[in-house]
Amino acid sequence: MTWTDYSSAPEVGTPICARAAVRGALAVAVETASGAFPLLLVETAAGVRAYVNACPHQYLPLDHRGPQVLSIDGRRLTCSNHEAQFDAESGEGVAGHGLGCHLDAVPVHEADGMLRIGAGPQA
Repeated sequence: MTWTDYSSAPEVGTPICARAAVRGALAVAVETASGAFPLLLVETAAGVRAYVNACPHQYLPLDHRGPQVLSIDGRRLTCSNHEAQFDAESGEGVAGHGLGCHLDAVPVHEADGMLRIGAGPQA
């Protein structure tokens, strides 16, 4: 499954939030004509990464039981429900129920201080 398979997937160019709002990990709901699209933004050494905020283990939001989903070193995302772990830069599962899975990456880009849904590979 890719992010575009979700019924509420936003159009390319849809604004998400100000880039300055992303410190660590930030869960947001992007409003679309089809409803709210759950997005998890994470600040990494390679820039802001975005994923559908749905753990592939049971498709609950990673922050279902609390907002602390990013490791102290900023390298791993952990599902607060069953502790599946994912690499913050790639979304690949690295431990627990995350092994063999990956988060659905959403391409984003920054324009004039705003993050927007991008096209193609994640920027």
